[in-house]
Amino acid sequence: MPPTLASLVRASALKLTVLAGGDRLDAPVRWVHTSELDDPTPYLEGGELLLTTGLKLGSDAEALREYVYRLADAEVVGLGFGVGLGHDTVPEALVSAAEERGLPLLRVPRPTPFIAISKAVSAAIAADQYKAVTTSLEAQRELTRAALAPAGTGALLSRLAAHLNGWAALYDASGAVIAASPDWAGRRAARLGGEIERLRARPAPASAAVAGPGGADDRVEIQSLGTGRRPRGFLAVGTAERLDTSDRYVVQAAVALLTLSLEQSRTLQDAERRFGAALLRMLLAGECDHARTVAGRRYGTLLDRPVRLLAVEPAQRQDRAERDDPQAALALLADRVEAAAARAAEPLLASLDGPRLTVLAADGGAVLAAGAELVGAAEELAAGLSAAVPADAVPAAGDQAERALAVAQRRGRALVEHGEVGAGSILPLLGDEAVRAFAEGLLRPLYDHDATSRGDLVRSLRAWLSRHGQWDAAAADLGVHRHTLRYRMRRVEEILGRSLDDPDVRMELWLALKSGG
Repeated sequence: MPPTLASLVRASALKLTVLAGGDRLDAPVRWVHTSELDDPTPYLEGGELLLTTGLKLGSDAEALREYVYRLADAEVVGLGFGVGLGHDTVPEALVSAAEERGLPLLRVPRPTPFIAISKAVSAAIAADQYKAVTTSLEAQRELTRAALAPAGTGALLSRLAAHLNGWAALYDASGAVIAASPDWAGRRAARLGGEIERLRARPAPASAAVAGPGGADDRVEIQSLGTGRRPRGFLAVGTAERLDTSDRYVVQAAVALLTLSLEQSRTLQDAERRFGAALLRMLLAGECDHARTVAGRRYGTLLDRPVRLLAVEPAQRQDRAERDDPQAALALLADRVEAAAARAAEPLLASLDGPRLTVLAADGGAVLAAGAELVGAAEELAAGLSAAVPADAVPAAGDQAERALAVAQRRGRALVEHGEVGAGSILPLLGDEAVRAFAEGLLRPLYDHDATSRGDLVRSLRAWLSRHGQWDAAAADLGVHRHTLRYRMRRVEEILGRSLDDPDVRMELWLALKSGG
């Protein structure tokens, strides 16, 4: 412990006597300063024990009172007044003022030199620092031994929490709690999701100090882990009191060990990701047998059950905020889907290739459920989900997911499943700008004709097509003679340069009319 006024008073060799502020002797003494100035505060930082013989203070009560108040405002921890040189006794006005401000006042007898007090404080500070260093070094050795144990992460968190007399939790890159110690800390750590998200937005390494979640009295410090710009994980520690220097050394040791562990495992994780992406490409290319051979036991169970393919890209919606970073959102989604797979012990194949994330996972499993939920919550992403297929039909699933994704982009939807693409009408798919531009270009000559001449060709064409070319029925709808309608349709053919006998022409004209052209 650092030296305190109480420890100095207990030192019998110093023979100090408490005259005021006896209830504040537990304050730590940062240093000892000797001054005979009537205003030494410009040379103080706060936390010092000030020693004086009062040579320049005199005996004026108001001056002594102002002197004490200046020292209290400068946050000195105490005043030691040496008697026998300038004053035979400590002035009563000084004692009264110290009592008023709650400033500890110590009487220093003539035989006790000020240097003895300075040496006592200096020795205590050195001993405290040495103890802090040795304690932190021993704690670091314990953390290192724990990290090398079979249950490395859990053991390290347990030792860290015990040393801090608090709790510790480790999060993965997605912000999900991986491990916590003690066990009850997992629930508390899970409520810090918002703080983790804010810290993730800052380049690593970064840290934050926050109040305990849910009204808890503890003080929480969160550190990002990793050497790159993107955090590989996060460490949170909760304690009742602010961390001292020794504790901070220990926390930084834990951060270094966890970062080393994450960076070492990153190579393996990246290799597994590349392996999984290669398998996924083989399946999409229709090489299911080869994929099964290569996958072996690592992914074999995935290929023995119905699977679905999820294709995710940055949304093309115009209302997406400019501050959104869709590529970062894709990377975060990949991390969170992998975290969901790890928690559920489900295999998956994923590939993040440019602006496209492709995920193949078991139908009905936790991975796809988590992926769909996360896409729905991310405004900057759009996704398409295939139907459930066997492993040898993954190429078809890829086509299905592609079509569903295209519909999601057109409709401004977060997620569209393949079943929705085949249901309902095709007309909502005609909202694409390119389709509307085609329709406008195709029908523009007819609109120009109707704007300057008689004939109402567009309305007549719509009626004729809706009646499947039945002249009498269409003429009745328009309220004209069928010969008039025949004349108008010949004018349509002449203006457009196309034959209405061609079914493809009739189809294009009908879709152009329905698209709002």
